[in-house]
Amino acid sequence: MNKSVGLYTLGCKVSLYETEAISEAFAEAGYEVCPFDAVCDVYVINTCTVTAESDAKSRKYIRRAIRKNPDAVVIVIGCYSQRSPDEVAKIEGVSAVLGTADKMKCVEIAGKMQNAKCRMQNCECYVSDLDGAEFEPMCVKNAPRTRAYVKIEDGCECKCTYCAISGARGPVRSKRAEEVISEVEGLYKNGTLEIVLTGIETGSYGADFETKYDLADLICELDRRGSCGRIRLGSMAPELLTPAFIDKIADTKIMVPHFHISMQSGSSKVLRDMKRRYNRDMALKNIKHIREKMPDVMLTADLMVGFPGESEEDFLDTMRFVSEARLLDAHVFAYSKREGTPAATYENQIPENIKKERSARLMAECVRVRDEILSGVVSDGKPLSCILETYNKGEYTSHSDSYIEVVCKGDKGLNGKMVLVKPTHHENGKIYGEII
Repeated sequence: MNKSVGLYTLGCKVSLYETEAISEAFAEAGYEVCPFDAVCDVYVINTCTVTAESDAKSRKYIRRAIRKNPDAVVIVIGCYSQRSPDEVAKIEGVSAVLGTADKMKCVEIAGKMQNAKCRMQNCECYVSDLDGAEFEPMCVKNAPRTRAYVKIEDGCECKCTYCAISGARGPVRSKRAEEVISEVEGLYKNGTLEIVLTGIETGSYGADFETKYDLADLICELDRRGSCGRIRLGSMAPELLTPAFIDKIADTKIMVPHFHISMQSGSSKVLRDMKRRYNRDMALKNIKHIREKMPDVMLTADLMVGFPGESEEDFLDTMRFVSEARLLDAHVFAYSKREGTPAATYENQIPENIKKERSARLMAECVRVRDEILSGVVSDGKPLSCILETYNKGEYTSHSDSYIEVVCKGDKGLNGKMVLVKPTHHENGKIYGEII
């Protein structure tokens, strides 16, 4: 009987990519990859530490795996385990704590622990050397699918005062262009029509190369080769969406008209306190240029409320930014203290009830602007290019190239097909339409 493994991911698209690669490594080693809630011989939890809530969720899923099978090998990887290994190791039932550089050793360590019956002998938790930070390229060799993530970069050199990720991930380390291209083309040959190029700081791709070669160069090279479908980018910092960058990629055939912006705040004062590398005016100026070069573009963003010292006027700047930038959607979250970060020591911490109230107001404004945008899409009537993703009771749900969620009726068996959908109406943040 095959050994079984269950995997769970918290956090960003980079973590999803890493978990996918680890899952395939287990499958190649003869393991049966099962749902996380199944009783498995091995569990791998890929953790996140972007907020205190992320830490708490990571601990929750670690304990869930241990309760499901107390005799399983439980391996914890990711940013939380890198940042707080001792804290993770203290959880009774954890077998191994791996840093970001050792994450691909999961299969090897699981095998050794099972062979030695380590858990049955009540051995201490294995904690890997967390200091190594060399970039490890990983190749995803999955079966055909609608969308796949390709990790092109790891690490972050921003020193944002609220964030613990740079310490957990280390400096920028870019994957060689030829490896990225090979991976993208391999996925396309296997039927993947959309590739998301992602990283911890995606826009910094190539910053560590000796010769000048950046993200725009990579996209243009993929476009010239003509051997991939559409390309989407992971989260981008506003200062990296420069006119020069947009001018290079706007006319490529593969680049989708959508960017997710790691904005955090619409207040220049708050951004300065966060030590972000842009201000409100710079972000809006770059967004204006994007819209001039890519008229059909849609923008989504991350927005934080309740940063220490955020006044009502600062918050209103963020509210106004949603409308001025015409955001299709936003991930709204409240600031939480991260031990060891400068912002945790700042005075004027915002009370939780105010954070909650501001979150609700900002989300309501995001919905209002989104509905205005979707009404315009319906009125315009321009067909939307969609890859059909999921099928349920005669309807497909998909995303357009501009990342609008689209629902349409269709025959069963069209999963993964690229179609044009004529919009008819919108409801609850989705466009409904008919396949042309």
